[in-house]
Amino acid sequence: SIILTVLLYGAQCWRMTKKDAHKLSTFHHTCLRTIIKIFWPDKISNTKLLQVTNQKTLDSMITKRRWKGLGHVIRMNPDIPAKTALTLTPEGKRKQGRPKTTWRRTMKSDLSAASLTWKTSLKIAQDRKAWKVLSEASCATRHNEN
Repeated sequence: SIILTVLLYGAQCWRMTKKDAHKLSTFHHTCLRTIIKIFWPDKISNTKLLQVTNQKTLDSMITKRRWKGLGHVIRMNPDIPAKTALTLTPEGKRKQGRPKTTWRRTMKSDLSAASLTWKTSLKIAQDRKAWKVLSEASCATRHNEN
């Protein structure tokens, strides 16, 4: 009963790559198979496994936590360091090559999937109820796409 709680501790501030998401979902599916006592040679698809156990995908759970975390930070006072870090742009040049995936880039891709820009999300998040409705709707549509 505490596996998901421990596994997703602090997930609202993780940057997420495909490799990370795959490793986490593999562990989640392995735990679910162990819980419902499916022996490893017995084949069952991951979607069937999630239906049988009445679970959501781990990706959708992490995305929902990220949205909740973003809304919480946006509504903070401007003098709190987390709020400052949200809009911080460091000085200097980055190394040559493809930029690393950051939390902000991960969040921007989630927002663009919901047809939002960073500025509009900052405005919408000020209204807690509207942000909750928006985040649940976007996470539900993403879950249906997977």
